[in-house]
Amino acid sequence: MTVREALNGAMFEEMHREEKVFVIGEEVAQYEGAYKITKGLFKEFGGARVIDTPITEAGFAGLATGAAYQQLRPIVEFMTFNFSMQAIDHVINSAAKMYYMSGAQIKVPIVFRGPNGAAAGVAAQHSQCFAAWFMHCPGLKVIAPYSAADARGLLKAAIRDDNPVVFLENEILYGMTFDVTEEVLDRKTIIDSVMKTNRLVTVEEGWPSAGVGAEIGAAIYESEAFNYLDAPVERITGADIPMPYAANLEVEAIPVVKNVVNGVQKVCYRS
Repeated sequence: MTVREALNGAMFEEMHREEKVFVIGEEVAQYEGAYKITKGLFKEFGGARVIDTPITEAGFAGLATGAAYQQLRPIVEFMTFNFSMQAIDHVINSAAKMYYMSGAQIKVPIVFRGPNGAAAGVAAQHSQCFAAWFMHCPGLKVIAPYSAADARGLLKAAIRDDNPVVFLENEILYGMTFDVTEEVLDRKTIIDSVMKTNRLVTVEEGWPSAGVGAEIGAAIYESEAFNYLDAPVERITGADIPMPYAANLEVEAIPVVKNVVNGVQKVCYRS
């Protein structure tokens, strides 16, 4: 199953399961999504539950958040998470904080999803990884699936969750095929792995400062696994620059195989 099929199938199943689920965003209905993730949904569920919007992220994110206050279950598609910056006021101030600010009276069951991070040749305005930005904010669950199994299972769980979820997809993975399994990754898995191997290398597309790898490293330093480390945690990240457009520079701006190999060799004290 491709990641695209997994995401599409998850939404089909959840929309059949619960009539309160609806999809909203730019070109999600008649065009079937910029990346065809919503293919077939408009034909199946109609314009009341698969809603095309104008180019106004702040507008439709705010509308959807208000709908979630009333216990509808919106799935908001950002054409790219770079454009979520137009809507970040609603994602953080309206969605993430409301359960706390209302004294647990208002739940916000909403999913913000779409492609995040680098693709091919789309330059600085379409390539930034926002995982660390959203991870920083209390009240949000942040997910970045890799395989089709991860994408399918985690999207279904996100839609059923009563809390706001930021669901970060990868454009390049949409067409990749994976076996669908029952496997799952979490913090305990990482801690157990470090206690087994005595080493940790993290890999992310985002920038190094206050990144996802730094958070994972902190989780190890604060756990019983710290005493098992035989080498410092090694972080492989994107270059600390906006994404270049030139193809030769683009390759050097995101983690590649040689970076990972060098990182692994470094923690194993090999060159």
